[in-house]
Formats: sequence, structure tokens, C-alpha cells
Amino acid sequence: LYAATKKAGEEIAHTYNHIYGLSLTALRFFTVYGPWGRPDMAYFFFTRDILKGRTISIFEAANHGTVARDFTFIDDIVKGCLAALDTAEKSTGSGGKKKGPAQFRVYNLGNTSPVPVSDLVSILEKLLKVDAKRKVMKLPQNGDVRFTHANISLAQRELGYKPSTDLQTGMKKFVRWYLSYYSGGNKAAG
Repeated sequence: LYAATKKAGEEIAHTYNHIYGLSLTALRFFTVYGPWGRPDMAYFFFTRDILKGRTISIFEAANHGTVARDFTFIDDIVKGCLAALDTAEKSTGSGGKKKGPAQFRVYNLGNTSPVPVSDLVSILEKLLKVDAKRKVMKLPQNGDVRFTHANISLAQRELGYKPSTDLQTGMKKFVRWYLSYYSGGNKAAG
């Protein structure tokens, strides 16, 4: 469902581009992480649960297969967003009237280096200096994918997009922020 809604949004944008001459750019983000991130993302609640001594669930694919994600640090995503803004063209329509074809682009912004989720947990254990209580579970058959891997060749070519933050470096920055932000005692970490 998630992927279908993303694709539907891009198709609607393409329709408005075609009919009304709106210059539009769609950006596909791949597993964004970092300071001030979403608490519903695995890296965030893994950190919280490891520190609280809670068991974390790690999914594996059929036949003990690896589940991996193309984790992308927020700073690299921001660089891609700014590059897309810097290269955007003006719309060709106004007042519902189109004067010619308008720019329509779709770019993947990712790190291009899928990392097994179990490796993410190992990185967190090292940075937090706490062993995680792991529970390995089968990947749900609800449409979740075994791995994600961004093909960023178009963004590289047209935007000069080059992610530069590996997962170890990015998670170190996240953990530093997390420990600082939640150490005040007056903020709920979940």
C-alpha cells in the first residue's frame, strides 16, 4: 500500500504537470535517519529500547535471509533537496492555462549501500555500549520488502547528488544527539 500511494502521488503530479504546465519534481527518499528523526523508524526505537533493556525484534526473510535497508543520513537528503531546488525550472502555466511543456522530474535520493538491519543493531550496541536483547522474527508477508537499494544514477547525473555519510558515521551523530536530547529527564523518549 505504501509504495502504491507513493506511485499514485507521482502520477497525480504528472497529470497536473501535463495539464496545467506546473514544473514539478518528485523526490524518493530511502530510509532517512539522523538527529530529530522520526520516532517510528527502527533505528530510533531500537536506540530507545536498547537503552531501556527491552527486547528488540529483528526481521529476517525466508530461509534465514537478510533484511537490508538503504539507510540515508539526513544531511545527504538535504543536499539532494537543495540540488533539486537549484535546478528547478519555472512553470509554463498560470491561471489554469498552459503555455508549453513544463519540467517533470523524479529522483531517488539514497545512499546506494544497503546494510543488513542486524548490522545496524550491532553499530548501535557499540555506540551505546549496551548489548541488545534481540528477538529474530520472520519478515511479515504484508508487503514489506526484503531490501531497499536506491538507484541514484539520474540524481547523480542531473543534480550532482553524491551521498557521503556511511551508516557508522551517521549513527554516531544520531546517538550523540539522542543521548543529549533525552538526557534532560523532562523529555519522553517513548
